[in-house]
Amino acid sequence: MFDFPLLSIMTFLPLAGVLIILLIRGDEKVVAQNAKYMALYTSLFTLAFAVFMYLKFDPSSADFQFTEQSNWLAPLGLKYHLGVDGISMLFVLLSAALTPVCILASWESIKKRVKEYMMAFLVLECFMIGTFCALDSILFYVFFEGVLIPMFLIIGVWGGERRVYSAYKFFLYTLLGSVLMLLALLTLYVQVGTTDIPTLIENPVARDLQLWLWLAVFASFAVKMPMWPVHTWLPDAHVEAPTAGSVILAGVLLKMGGYGFLRFSLPMFPEASEFFAPLVFGLSIVAIIYTSLVALVQEDMKKLIAYSSVAHMGFVTLGIFTATRYGVEGGIFQMLSHGLISGALFLCVGVVYDRLHTREIARYGGIVKNMPKYATVFMIFTLGSVGLPGTSGFVGEFLSLLGAFQVNTVVAAFAATGVILGAAYMLLLYRRVVFGPQENKDAAKMPDLNKREIALLAPIVVLVLWLGVSPNIVMEKVSPSVEKLLTHYEEQVGSAAQSNDLDELHEMGEAEMLEGGEE
Repeated sequence: MFDFPLLSIMTFLPLAGVLIILLIRGDEKVVAQNAKYMALYTSLFTLAFAVFMYLKFDPSSADFQFTEQSNWLAPLGLKYHLGVDGISMLFVLLSAALTPVCILASWESIKKRVKEYMMAFLVLECFMIGTFCALDSILFYVFFEGVLIPMFLIIGVWGGERRVYSAYKFFLYTLLGSVLMLLALLTLYVQVGTTDIPTLIENPVARDLQLWLWLAVFASFAVKMPMWPVHTWLPDAHVEAPTAGSVILAGVLLKMGGYGFLRFSLPMFPEASEFFAPLVFGLSIVAIIYTSLVALVQEDMKKLIAYSSVAHMGFVTLGIFTATRYGVEGGIFQMLSHGLISGALFLCVGVVYDRLHTREIARYGGIVKNMPKYATVFMIFTLGSVGLPGTSGFVGEFLSLLGAFQVNTVVAAFAATGVILGAAYMLLLYRRVVFGPQENKDAAKMPDLNKREIALLAPIVVLVLWLGVSPNIVMEKVSPSVEKLLTHYEEQVGSAAQSNDLDELHEMGEAEMLEGGEE
């Protein structure tokens, strides 16, 4: 049954929902309601496909599974090639799981152009899943860049007062970096003669060329993460985006940068990755410490969580470029955990924003008295963001730091300060919003979580706690792929080092022969 194109169906099923929504006609309210239900049903069907494939995925194999391959642009040698390994399967499931959450989160808050809004989210889901499934570099680029279009519209049309500025800033930042990545992919095509990702991994280019290509690819993925200092688009995008836009941006779109490092930088440019690892460590430490300090002084809840995302992504890049099993697995787990926790935190901000229509921290306080359910849920996600043992946030940060300690204890020590700073700004946020005197009468009148909001947040609470107690349900799927990646990386770096040693010995021998001849 696996000859059936399951990946293609899952990837393009959201577009079928877009087509049906496009054909809906009638009264504006009826069209909006039908569009909501159609988008929700389509995203749930897509999630069902993703869960089915995750359950059928063979955790003992490191190879790509559910593969599909056919000619796309035959004269150029480009192929339509899809497949997933343990790493990409995880992010496909995350994308499929957060999309219905975002649609439900928008159920009451989006009032205008509801039909177009739901279509934009389904198109976004198609591109997100396609990015993680693509095994052709140009096909990957098409999906990777396609994400920009619906996200640009979601921020620019349904965002806040400065939505147009934020949308253009998001678009231009990410597009500029991606142009350099396209040049790198075209260079690889010319050098190796193929755009097939598994083939490119098995045929690395010369070291000098690797250095330039690594920098070009790094420019794109670093902006997407985002890494310091190209992170400035993120706080603006988060603040102006609607709640669901912030959830999907933090939950999935930022993870495309980390996924790119795992799929391109480490396996295709292993020597360059080793060479530039100290640079990545330095940028990661600055991101962790600097953005944590900036988060401490924020007065806007969304902006604080946005800066915390940059800090948490610093742990991801730190772990990945240690090129150790603990570090890479920690980086992957941290991306999954952050996708759940950060998305849930933005949902929590959306809950109180819908009631009071402000994100200013000072306008709240003491809401534990009238919103005890909300205070409990918000506390769990806050502690998960802090990295409390027993939550998913602890596992990712701990493994990333453990991998860093294996490589450089000084780097790990500096990175560990981010855990302390993270506790400071998140607990300060929680205390100011949930506890203290109720000086704002409007905040004191806010109702507690309704059934729809509980249905949104409860599954994420369960996942955050479940993954914190039993992380092996993820690790058993990821470990074989990580082991294969690191084995390839070590072989390439080791053979390159051995070749360099032989060249040095050869040069030394020639120098001795010349000296002997002169004597």
